[in-house]
Amino acid sequence: MNTSPFLVQNSLYLTTLLGAICTLGIFSLLYKENPIYRLFEHVFIGLATGYGVYLTIKIILYPLWWKRMVEEGHWYWIFALLAGSMFYFVYSRKYVWISRIIFGVFMGLEAGAAFKGFSTEFIPQIFASFKPLYAAHGVTWWDVANNLVFVTVLFTAMAYFFFSVDHKHTAVRKIAGTGRWFLMFAFGAMFGATVGGRMSLLIGRIDFLLRDWLHII
Repeated sequence: MNTSPFLVQNSLYLTTLLGAICTLGIFSLLYKENPIYRLFEHVFIGLATGYGVYLTIKIILYPLWWKRMVEEGHWYWIFALLAGSMFYFVYSRKYVWISRIIFGVFMGLEAGAAFKGFSTEFIPQIFASFKPLYAAHGVTWWDVANNLVFVTVLFTAMAYFFFSVDHKHTAVRKIAGTGRWFLMFAFGAMFGATVGGRMSLLIGRIDFLLRDWLHII
């Protein structure tokens, strides 16, 4: 069925207008806390929740559970429904112990996954922290200089969190103080990257208002 160009144009205009109203409503927080901002905040949270439910059904429940159980004949997937329903016994004072079983199972699985993730992510970083500090076997003096900076930053930053030795000692205090400065540099870079990301979102919204809505640029 062909769609009328008039309907398409008006639909796009209405979508743009609603987007502009929502954007201005959210930006009203820059003035002060107000009912308009809270209204659009609730609208956004509601839409996000509904969209999340839709994605859960479309991407997870139907293809990974219902389709396997009903269409492919894997009947044992019914136990996933039984396990999931056990969570709701948390609302019953009498049978709350049933929910603790499934919570315990998932906490154990999550702990195992967390340990696997930790070992997969951080153990290679620990091995990679051992850098050669001499020029040999393809390691140039430039590599040595970079490795020396890396080891210095790593050693001093770790010394800042090492409390088995009293930091009142002059040498320990100076090393830990140097590590603290390096940490401040790192946190500043992370904060700058965060601010840059937020600014890119702001620029995108302003570009939407000026280009798509008002057609100024």
